[in-house]
Amino acid sequence: MQSNAALEYDYSIAKLFTYTTILFGFLGMLVGTLIAAQMAFPELNYLIGEYGTFSRLRPIHTNTVVFGFTVSGIFATWYYVGQRVLKVSMAESKFLMAIGKIHFWLYFVGALVATVSLLLGYSQSHEYAQYEWPIDIVIVLIWILWGISIFGIVGIRREKSLYISLWYYIACFLGVSMLYLFNNISVPTYFLTDGLGSVMHSVSMYSGTNDALVQWWYGHNAVAFGFTVPIVAMIYYFLPKESGQAIYSYKLSLLSFWGLMFVYLWAGSHHLLWSTVPDWMQTMGSAFSIVLILPSWGSAINMLLTMKGEWNQLTENPLIKFMVLASTFYMLSTLEGPIQAIKSVNAIAHFTDWIPGHVHDGVLGWVVFMIMSALFHMVPRMFKREIYSKKLIEVQFWIQTVAVVLYFTSMWIAGITQGMMWRAVDEYGNLMYSFIDTVTVLHPYYAIRALSGVLYLTGFLIFAYNMYKSMTSSKQLTEEPQFKTPMA
Repeated sequence: MQSNAALEYDYSIAKLFTYTTILFGFLGMLVGTLIAAQMAFPELNYLIGEYGTFSRLRPIHTNTVVFGFTVSGIFATWYYVGQRVLKVSMAESKFLMAIGKIHFWLYFVGALVATVSLLLGYSQSHEYAQYEWPIDIVIVLIWILWGISIFGIVGIRREKSLYISLWYYIACFLGVSMLYLFNNISVPTYFLTDGLGSVMHSVSMYSGTNDALVQWWYGHNAVAFGFTVPIVAMIYYFLPKESGQAIYSYKLSLLSFWGLMFVYLWAGSHHLLWSTVPDWMQTMGSAFSIVLILPSWGSAINMLLTMKGEWNQLTENPLIKFMVLASTFYMLSTLEGPIQAIKSVNAIAHFTDWIPGHVHDGVLGWVVFMIMSALFHMVPRMFKREIYSKKLIEVQFWIQTVAVVLYFTSMWIAGITQGMMWRAVDEYGNLMYSFIDTVTVLHPYYAIRALSGVLYLTGFLIFAYNMYKSMTSSKQLTEEPQFKTPMA
């Protein structure tokens, strides 16, 4: 074992996952921008036959952003944060280094094969769970390898107390493990139809309302344990490290943690309001969704109060600006979701564009902002070079902030317009508008959404360029920065 004084962290695996975070972020957002444009301009569906249609590309967009960009970001930050808060280097264990490398390469190759499978039309048709059973098995193996990495490095740690960020990373591992296994139990149709089906195509072990309930127990909590819990882990580490400020309240962080763990798991049925799901289950989903505001805002307020008395850092440090705005978008999204889960509001909102509006102010404003700022913080410490350009970060920040605001406001207006038009009746009780009437009215908002996609993608390209230059050709650092990230 090395002594603390001589401890050198090994970032080789964190670097590999940083590269894939950037790669899959670009691919996911590129496809997302294209399908947003297809909604406004349908002729774009026919550029490359069946492989370019909205229905074929949309699962690629969601899964590349969820399992590509976000999960890569989770792994990249884990392999960085885990070593530092536990005061142990990956290089101290040949076993853990081998596990980490197998973890990365199985993930990278598996992610590429999974994306190609969706492009070819192999799908189980479950939201966030479209991959067919052979890829599900690979995903389980990848997740097991990550678990071995987590508990392996925890087992050889020097720091005995587990910092709150580790609680959230461990919860991410355990939560997704349970959810993914139960929701993806399926059987190839070949074995159900005397050989007439396909070995590659499978059907769920559940059916009807049960299938819907399990799917949205999984789907909602995939957001919980993929888009919320690990991102909170990141901000609890990176905001104090970047600002030099201690977390405002450690007790509040623990209260929020256990609140999220208990409440989030019961809110999934709010995706199935006004359906064949038992009424008591719908009511439970709505009630727990409202309660969910408390732990969610607990984390966000804790982060904002961490900057109490240091708000001047917002003008001086663009990474602080990203993290504070990410917390603000988290507050907005976790208020909007419970509002949509109220049954009377949901009667208007469900199946409308207000729903993707809600999802994207959370993903674009909270998840992506936080992951990008985390990677910006990590790069000088992993590559021993300063950030290439502070001005580019400022430009990126404003372009992407405008893009997020354009996105969710256009979708709010479009969604509420849809809901009201679908429900409108004349004095005889007949529907006043046909479906195509709503499509025509919403065209300008779809065009605004496409524009916001172009802007956000432009900001991400600026981010990728700045990261590349920072890794390869910016000024070298003689010593690791303690707090504020150095920028040219």
